[in-house]
Amino acid sequence: MISEMRAKEAAERLGITQRMLRHYEKEGLLDVGRTQNGYRSYGEADLRRAGRIYDFIATGFSTREIRSMSACLSDEGAGPCEGGIEKLTEKLEHIDRLRAELDEKRRAILDRLSTLRNGLST
Repeated sequence: MISEMRAKEAAERLGITQRMLRHYEKEGLLDVGRTQNGYRSYGEADLRRAGRIYDFIATGFSTREIRSMSACLSDEGAGPCEGGIEKLTEKLEHIDRLRAELDEKRRAILDRLSTLRNGLST
């Protein structure tokens, strides 16, 4: 088992910046221990939690949304987290709405381009 580590090493292991780790802590998503001299000290559970936070952010969740899903960040119970399926479904529906809006805008731009091109060729 890996012992506790400082922020630099934790960030390197996760492939993120120390600033991101501090941001997770500031947002109330990560509660990290401190050494006697005040340095942040990360254990394996902290790394797993930070990794889950990073994954949620990478898939489009805000820190506010992640905070509402705190049970999904914990090591307790390896199975589904409370409300996780509902929150993921809501996020997927939101992404689908955004995608439909973008598709509509794309079609409108293609129509305008076609009109302009046809006007130039006449």
